[in-house]
Amino acid sequence: MTGEAETLRSELRTRLPDRLPPRLGIAVSGGGDSVALMHLLHEIAQAEQVDLFAATVDHGLRPESASEAICVAEQAAGLNIPHETLRWQGWDGAGNLQDQARQARYRLLTDWANRNDISAIALGHTADDQAETVLMRLGRAAGVTGLSGMPWVRDQNGVSLLRPMLGITRQTLRGYLSRIGASWIEDPSNQDFKFDRIKAREALTGLEPLGISAQSLSRVAENLAQAREALAHYTQESARRVTDMDSGDICVDRNGFELLPAEIQRRLVIGITVWIAGPGYPPRGAAVDQAVAAVRDAKTLTLAGCLLIPHGDKMWFCRELNAVATEITTPEKLWDDRWVLSGPRTVGAEVRALGETGLPQVPEWRALGKPRMALLASPAVWSGENLLAAPLVDYSNGWTAEMAPQRPEFYSSLLSH
Repeated sequence: MTGEAETLRSELRTRLPDRLPPRLGIAVSGGGDSVALMHLLHEIAQAEQVDLFAATVDHGLRPESASEAICVAEQAAGLNIPHETLRWQGWDGAGNLQDQARQARYRLLTDWANRNDISAIALGHTADDQAETVLMRLGRAAGVTGLSGMPWVRDQNGVSLLRPMLGITRQTLRGYLSRIGASWIEDPSNQDFKFDRIKAREALTGLEPLGISAQSLSRVAENLAQAREALAHYTQESARRVTDMDSGDICVDRNGFELLPAEIQRRLVIGITVWIAGPGYPPRGAAVDQAVAAVRDAKTLTLAGCLLIPHGDKMWFCRELNAVATEITTPEKLWDDRWVLSGPRTVGAEVRALGETGLPQVPEWRALGKPRMALLASPAVWSGENLLAAPLVDYSNGWTAEMAPQRPEFYSSLLSH
């Protein structure tokens, strides 16, 4: 038993940062995977003098969820790990429940981490979860990025999300729990075939005679993740050659873009769009192909909150006015999740888009040499209907517009897509 536990701890530890943060969070649902993670990390943390904190998200979707969270709290207390239950009450019965629950789960967890000065959270995803993800994405004809599965590490809301068990199977973890006498909860939804993940789980069982297993698919995902990283570096190098940044917009040299391989063209379009419009669901498939064609054919196009505008031998990628038309904030506050405007103290001043009303109030906007439509979604300072300033359109009047510090520099952002 000692040897088995040591092997598991060693495998898990190799997938964690070389130096663990002094305060490390664990997301524990009560299922076998996350409970095993809590026990294994408890032993690692003791050896490395790391403080652990556990959180359980209660989605409130099953009558048993509250009592299950209490069971997790009791197990955490037995290991002297502080525990908090995070309750979600945000579903109104509309939309995709699983997707909304997933987004809420990560939002609640990262908010909890930020409140408690926790810089990283370990998640209990396993090789089986990775294999199921790959199978589902195969069904959607995913490319390299999709088939590389879930990343071992990613940042969300300023918190590192760690998945150190993507190489360990569910069966191995449950065997470990049984031998140490730990209990776990079986979620009844794991038997519900209306969910694609459960269908993928069943399909994986049928593929085992071909040698296609959770571990083999997990290794495939890891191989493709390495290919994805190589493509990301090539995309970044290409972007440095064929793009320029201009006040939060990206200007693409169409001739240079046309010489790039199709895969790099698509990645560049996605990277530019995500950087301008912000995180969320990036454009996919047919929409990206349409954007690539628009650059080639010099056609105007809207894409995921962005506007593509041909201008000579360039293609401007900028924010779409409709996406920010209702965005209103005050100076020194974040506008459109990326701009902070500062200037003279002015009672009643507010920040909103320059728009069709504001642009005529900027005397020299034509001298900027930018397409007119590229200027409309830029942030401006207003007092009622009177335009006070539009710093990105060379109408500052003592005001400045700075990119939010949490927004990464464009070229470095391409390594994360």
